Amino acid sequence: MQMPAVSLAAAPGRRKWTVETAQKLEKAGFQGIYCASFGDGMGLCLSIAHATNEIKFGTSILPIYYRVPFDLAQSAAYIHEISDGRFYLGIGVSHAPANARLGVQTGKPLSDMRSYVEKMRAAAQQTGPLPPIVLATLRKKMVQLSVEIAEGAVWANASRSHVPDSLSLIPEEKRNGDFFIGDMIPTCIDDNDPAAAANVMKRTLTGYVMLPNYRNYWKEAGYTEEMEAIEAALARGDRDALPGLMTDRWLSDATLYGTKKQVMEGLEAWFGAGMKTPILVPSSTSGGQVKAFDELFAAFA
Repeated sequence: MQMPAVSLAAAPGRRKWTVETAQKLEKAGFQGIYCASFGDGMGLCLSIAHATNEIKFGTSILPIYYRVPFDLAQSAAYIHEISDGRFYLGIGVSHAPANARLGVQTGKPLSDMRSYVEKMRAAAQQTGPLPPIVLATLRKKMVQLSVEIAEGAVWANASRSHVPDSLSLIPEEKRNGDFFIGDMIPTCIDDNDPAAAANVMKRTLTGYVMLPNYRNYWKEAGYTEEMEAIEAALARGDRDALPGLMTDRWLSDATLYGTKKQVMEGLEAWFGAGMKTPILVPSSTSGGQVKAFDELFAAFA
């Protein structure tokens, strides 16, 4: 079976454990390690560059509004060089509500992303060569921009059934070449209680269904009825209703959950849909991050 990549985040108090986990992921043969912005993804990538030897790794994603282009280019070029080209720089615009909580104003996603990448590439004259740049994508225009100005595209919580439509925007020679194609997939394995795993996935995606850009993406993917029901619940202030509006059809299309067998079959389906780098984001029904990774290693042993 093809091995997936894994999402890793360095929570405060567990940063050394996180680096040790990266070493275990390499030893276990996982395809890659991709770090969320939570817990300083660039800092974790720097540690991974020193602590591992062969595994590919990167950010997924680093919001562009958090750092000026020259500063990020400088850090990215450094990690690119010391890792012997194993590093991928995943960048995105994030979401307006999340940015606002940090006092950051979101601009126009497409034009801001184009300008940011242009400035990073200009900075490379001083910083040295940059790593492959991967754009965080959801809908068609950002996918097309990734083809135009970057070396890859990464989704989060994509709908597997919609992946072929999204990938049709990427020329075949890129799809079959080195162009990075990944998706962060919430994952929960429980051989004893698949329903509990489904509930964990619903809690994981609750914050995402509250974001307009995600709801618009899922409508595009064929889940208009579910998203309109969620919008109605949000309009009346009924957040408690959200899990009940997340249908099994939608949840199974955006996440991996259930028994080991169900998760493995789902993972194969993701590869079959054209997702070259599925990035599992582990959760557990009976513990936190440490327990989730114990279950992940056991499943792929």
